[in-house]
Amino acid sequence: MKRVGDFYAGAMDSLAIESLGYKPIKPYLNAVHALSSKAELLKYMNYLRSQSVSSPLYRIGVGQDAKDVTKYIINIGQGGTTLPDRDYYLKDDDRSRKIRMDYTQYIIKLFTLCDETQVKAMANAVIVMQLETALAQAQMSRVEMRDPTKMYNKFSVEGLSATTANLDWQNILTQLGYKTKPDSLLVSNPKFMVFIDSLLGKVSLDDWKVYLKWGIIKDAAPYLSSRFVDANFAYNQSLSGQKVQTPRWQRISGLIDRQLGDLLGQLYVDKYFNKAAKIRMLELVNNLEKAFAGRIQRSDWMSAETKQKALAKLYAFTKKIGFPDTWKNYDGLEIQRNDFIGNIRRCNQWAYQENINKLGKPVDKTEWGMSAPTVNAYYSPLKNEIVFPAGILRFPFFDFEADDAINYGGIGAVIGHEMTHGFDDQGRKYDADGNLQNWWTDTDANEFKKRAGEIIKQYEVYTVLDTLRVNGKLTLGENLADLGGLSIAYEAFKNTKQGKSNIKIDGFTPDQRFFLNWAQIWRNNILPEAAAQRIVTDTHSPTMYRANGPLTNFDAFYNAFNVQPGDKMYKAPGMRTKIW
Repeated sequence: MKRVGDFYAGAMDSLAIESLGYKPIKPYLNAVHALSSKAELLKYMNYLRSQSVSSPLYRIGVGQDAKDVTKYIINIGQGGTTLPDRDYYLKDDDRSRKIRMDYTQYIIKLFTLCDETQVKAMANAVIVMQLETALAQAQMSRVEMRDPTKMYNKFSVEGLSATTANLDWQNILTQLGYKTKPDSLLVSNPKFMVFIDSLLGKVSLDDWKVYLKWGIIKDAAPYLSSRFVDANFAYNQSLSGQKVQTPRWQRISGLIDRQLGDLLGQLYVDKYFNKAAKIRMLELVNNLEKAFAGRIQRSDWMSAETKQKALAKLYAFTKKIGFPDTWKNYDGLEIQRNDFIGNIRRCNQWAYQENINKLGKPVDKTEWGMSAPTVNAYYSPLKNEIVFPAGILRFPFFDFEADDAINYGGIGAVIGHEMTHGFDDQGRKYDADGNLQNWWTDTDANEFKKRAGEIIKQYEVYTVLDTLRVNGKLTLGENLADLGGLSIAYEAFKNTKQGKSNIKIDGFTPDQRFFLNWAQIWRNNILPEAAAQRIVTDTHSPTMYRANGPLTNFDAFYNAFNVQPGDKMYKAPGMRTKIW
């Protein structure tokens, strides 16, 4: 674990970092300045990406083939912008205009910190904004990207190159370090790739050099001297509203979790994880699986044919709890106690090489997508797995000493949530093996869409801040998972000894305690700026609606608290949506 300590010590040596200014990125900026042709520019773009210094124009990496999950394939997606969503470039409301102004000032500030004149920095900001706005206009929206079928576009290397005259993909892949020539590639937004190809031809070399420099500077800014860090925080304030910068030790702890998650995870598990909790969690997962199976079997809108395939998928779930069976040891990764930004680069480079070296190898189904200390959980449609890191197995989600009502209303609902993701508007399009394949009858699919449409309409009337409303289409998958998770967890709870009783604890019935902890896991404080950003970017609804929205559709909640017509959360029985 010496590498964790060395990384932390180097990151906390603010005097050494301060003395460097922007020296760590100066060689890259000088190299961009010296580029004399677009051919050199394209080659250097690939170099920057291969060195994990910057990722211009598009995203690329290796992942499972959604229609043959036993194989890895190269995935290429839209990118090239800095603001959190394309809407920030395109909308003309006051909030979006202010964020663009603040972002422009941030660009100017960072260029001046890299010894550009104010006049030159201002001109650079105009170029960056023009290019990123053009890229944003060509991007798909987040709602469009929720359709996995639309996102699945397979090309041969030669076939993709034929659509992009300026981009020879075999040459690009070689320069990016791919040692195995792929049979095919997946491109989520082919029109975007055609657009950036045309943009490469139209935009001058000098303007592209500004764009490349900006990518280098912005990616390094949070890890350079205090003037860069402070400028980065000031820019993020516009988006998040955060009043005071997070203490450095906390920022670095989070960074270590992202860079060396399995090393930090071992330390976390050794100190904080209750091994008995893993056994208890598996029991909870199995109880919810049984309850979910019963609900599928009793569904009054799904045919026997589709039910059978749904059950097959449910029983095929891989269940991962706590931490990986085998930890990554980061072979070959060197961490130097006196080289903070170098450590970040080497970590990024190690992860990059790990990713590209997957191509041509068997899919590793043991790999985790979150570190053990993470307070979260996830469902992977391609692996058909539900994953619960050790970090979430603590109060209020899970308490080994608590009664069943608390645990089923907390972690139980989370388990049910992740299970339901396998059957939400996206997850239902993948089969038991994880392949993108339709296993629904047309009639059943239409019945599902009808009920999902009711959830879209329900959430689109919820207002955040002034006139901002929840995007019901963007948040549909999470809203479906919240409703399904609550329903499944409650049924599983009712099968327990406490769930069958009516013995009060602290004056509350078992059902009331179940719903109270459901509400408790969603309580939070959020600043208006952050709330506004999440409405645009987050697939989850605001937490108050995650707590209250599903309950309005849930009969047991009405009974537990005697909710009556006229109460704020009352919805007539015929209007309550039931899916799972």
